[in-house]
Amino acid sequence: MAEITLNNVTKRWGGFYAVDNMDLHIGDNAFVTLLGPSGCGKTTTLRMIAGLETPTSGRICIDGEPVFD
Repeated sequence: MAEITLNNVTKRWGGFYAVDNMDLHIGDNAFVTLLGPSGCGKTTTLRMIAGLETPTSGRICIDGEPVFD
């Protein structure tokens, strides 16, 4: 597994913020779930980590290597 870090990640479409200034650190070999109501940004966050969506701002790193910066 790999260490994943999100620093001040924001995803916005027009005036709608799907994810707003999210900070998250997932350690090596950690098991994590994202839990929340519909429309709170769970899928958007996973898509940004996977590289399928580009964050509006912030930094995403996997094992210290930037995915988006």
